[in-house]
Amino acid sequence: MALLIIVITCLVIILDTSQSCHTPDDFVAITSPGHIMIGGLFAIHEKMLSSDDHPRRPQIQKCVGFEISAFLQALAMIHSIEVINNSTLLSGVKLGYEIYDTCTEVTAAVAATLRFLSKFNCSRETVTFQCDYSSYLPRVKAVIGAGYSEISMAVSRMLNLQLMPQVSYESTAEILSDKVRFPSFLRTVPSDFYQTKAMAHLIQQSGWNWIGLITTDDDYGRLALNTFAIQAAANNVCIAFKEVLPAFLSDNTIEVRINQTLEKIIAEAQVNVIVVFLRKFHVFNLFTKAIERQINKIWIASDNWSTATKIITIPNIKKLGKVVGFTFRRGNMSSFHSFLQTLHRYPNDNNKPLHEFAMLFSACKHIKDGDLSQCISNYSQTALTYDTTKTIENHFFLRNDFLWHYTEPGLIHSIELAVFALGHAVRDLCQARDCQKSNAFQPWELLDVLKNVTFTDGRNSFHFDAHGDLNTGYDVVIWKELGGLMTVTKMAEYDLQHDVFIITSQEAKREFRKLKQILSKCSKECSPGQMKKATGSQHMCCYDCVSCPENHYSNQTDMDHCLLCNNETHWAPVRSTMCFEKEVEYLDWNDSLALFLIALSLLGIAFVLAIGIIFTRNLNTPVVKSSGGLVVCYVMLTCHALNFASTGFFIGEPQDFACKTRQTLFGVSFTLCVSCILMKSLKILLAFSFDPKLKTFLKCLYRPVPIVLTCTGIQVVICTLWLVLAAPVVEENISLPRVIILECEEGSVLAFGTMLGYIAVLAFLCFVFAFKGRKLPENYNEAKFLTFGMLIYFIAWIIFIPVYATTFGKYLPAVEIIVILISNYGILCCTFFPKCYVILYKQKTNTKSAFLQMVYNYSSHSANNLALSHVSLNPTNHDTAVTNLSHNDKAAACPNSNHCLAQVFGIGRENATNVSKTLHQKRSSSI
Repeated sequence: MALLIIVITCLVIILDTSQSCHTPDDFVAITSPGHIMIGGLFAIHEKMLSSDDHPRRPQIQKCVGFEISAFLQALAMIHSIEVINNSTLLSGVKLGYEIYDTCTEVTAAVAATLRFLSKFNCSRETVTFQCDYSSYLPRVKAVIGAGYSEISMAVSRMLNLQLMPQVSYESTAEILSDKVRFPSFLRTVPSDFYQTKAMAHLIQQSGWNWIGLITTDDDYGRLALNTFAIQAAANNVCIAFKEVLPAFLSDNTIEVRINQTLEKIIAEAQVNVIVVFLRKFHVFNLFTKAIERQINKIWIASDNWSTATKIITIPNIKKLGKVVGFTFRRGNMSSFHSFLQTLHRYPNDNNKPLHEFAMLFSACKHIKDGDLSQCISNYSQTALTYDTTKTIENHFFLRNDFLWHYTEPGLIHSIELAVFALGHAVRDLCQARDCQKSNAFQPWELLDVLKNVTFTDGRNSFHFDAHGDLNTGYDVVIWKELGGLMTVTKMAEYDLQHDVFIITSQEAKREFRKLKQILSKCSKECSPGQMKKATGSQHMCCYDCVSCPENHYSNQTDMDHCLLCNNETHWAPVRSTMCFEKEVEYLDWNDSLALFLIALSLLGIAFVLAIGIIFTRNLNTPVVKSSGGLVVCYVMLTCHALNFASTGFFIGEPQDFACKTRQTLFGVSFTLCVSCILMKSLKILLAFSFDPKLKTFLKCLYRPVPIVLTCTGIQVVICTLWLVLAAPVVEENISLPRVIILECEEGSVLAFGTMLGYIAVLAFLCFVFAFKGRKLPENYNEAKFLTFGMLIYFIAWIIFIPVYATTFGKYLPAVEIIVILISNYGILCCTFFPKCYVILYKQKTNTKSAFLQMVYNYSSHSANNLALSHVSLNPTNHDTAVTNLSHNDKAAACPNSNHCLAQVFGIGRENATNVSKTLHQKRSSSI
């Protein structure tokens, strides 16, 4: 086992590139010696040249498709290292660099990484496998790059073996923040988590919710798609389609997939906003074909291509629509600009990309500036050979600051920060070490210092967070045409910490307003007063708009649900944008119905007063005497007046006093009135009793004053218990949707029913007693009128019960008022109006002589039909016999009983004696 470990430990991996490049040094793009070597990875070419769909030999292919922007990124690294070397940051220590071209391929990047990991100062390019790399000395101490996330992931997994620091300037995949999987990876740009969050936020603020998404089929594209989908859902943004393109241009299906993507964009006519997570060469090809198809949309650009001059300078790019992008924060570019202007002065023996660019530029020198980049791209699509010993002349590629126009300030600043971070970390590490020696420190030691270093770009200080990220924020840019040329204009800044956009100018505000005017929605926007209703679509952004139901409202556009009003105090009509305060309603004094009912009540009181005056002025007439006398009449009239007055307590704003008074006043006064009527009806029954035993019992029972007091007293007890145990109170009825009904809650339905039921029992007794005496002489007999009055009462209150139970609203008290008026008017009219009619219009019949004549005529008619068997001639048995006769016979038989006549007709004993004599004479003559 020990021998096996030794064999494994001594295993050597040999990197041999002889088949694709003559020497390992041929593989290096740019190099410069130094005490501490820094590696660099840049995609200076866009693809590898291959004649087959799949490689057949394990050799590194030639790279084609020169990328000016990536070349400038490599120059930015060189410039930043030179700035440090020329400063006092590292006294006596020089930084060197080895920069490799990844050709936008993982394979080339891995090959370069193997060389980074190879032993320092070794005669052969070897990477030794060891169990412990703590004392291992590789060629470089740190690596800057790569730009693309998928390449950075592959490189990082290899560098993790030796914990060699890797600082990326552009890789933004969120997964790279995972320090468990990528412990040696750091970056000077924010994670895609923040970029996707900012994009979703911008889309949501612009009022768009139906968008498309285009990405690449690799780790970066899939991670960006998933992260953006989460952020979009959180901002209520739906993705109408997701198109995935092959990751590399060498894929033969890329043209087909681009055409399919464009067809999808055309088919989705409602999608006017498309988010694009692609590499520059993908976007270039996509946009070129989109312009041919006259597609006009809003394109949301990721930081990978938002400021790419190669794309901005595509002919007729303005026909494509608007491009809004996110880019990294820029720094001071003046130093780099000066570097480009004096580039020809720097040593270029070991700068192959510079020689290649010079040769391409020379080949295209006859092309005007607008088409120069396309010419360079076309010439570089084949493998070129060039003489690296030829002197470069500055008048070629410095024409009109050509390189400067291709500079992407955000990326250049990120590269500068990466170099400055390593420079400050080396400074901190070398304070107690002699860093001119190659073995002064190991890469993993530099990593420990780098994670905690604070560095500066000359103006601001920076440091990495716990995830190894540098959250500097984003600039939001928009492509605008100025002077016939498309330019990138800063529109706002995005604050990562507070998730807000900081608009920098009034012009930017106008641009934002213009963006909001463009619609990109699956469904028409629901206006305030409406809410969304889901359709059959799986997307929440596709919906119908329906009006808010009653008592619900929506005060914003596109609300998912209508808000419920506070039903107790507020209401809302259908399709309302706000809640309205409920109006408090009650049967007000100004209400027309209330005025009408009050007028009837006042009229009733006027009738009562008029009747009282009439009866007072005709106190000694037979009609008044037959009504029970003035005292009984006054009591009954007072009760009627109180009944009419009680209706006033049903009108106006309910108060506790009014609620307690109205039912009690009506109940007691009406009971007193009915008790008086009961006493009068009982008197009639006594006069014409059917049975001698019953008559004797009723004579004992008949006590007018105790009867009235007892009947009324029971009602007083009922009302008192009601007020004590469950008194009526004022209540707000909120059951109606638009109003609050202020009403009297009766407190106890049982007590209310008992009060009315007790009155009904008394009224029924009155009806029975009065019905028996309905055929007496009509001018003096009120029994049949009392019968009719009781019928009116019963009909009114029988109708009242279902109406009262089913009626609600402010007119509920009016129902009871109407019933009170009907029953009160019915009894008043039937009791007093006939008598008043006789008193006022038949005064001749309201005299003593007329009364005697009426009795005489009535008795004569009855005596003609009287059978001897019906009446005994014995005066002592006369009262008993009367009970077996009909009412007419009783009237004829009454002359033998002066007490009987006096009771029935309300006349004195003297008059009763005279009437008796007259009827006796008439009877004798008839016999």
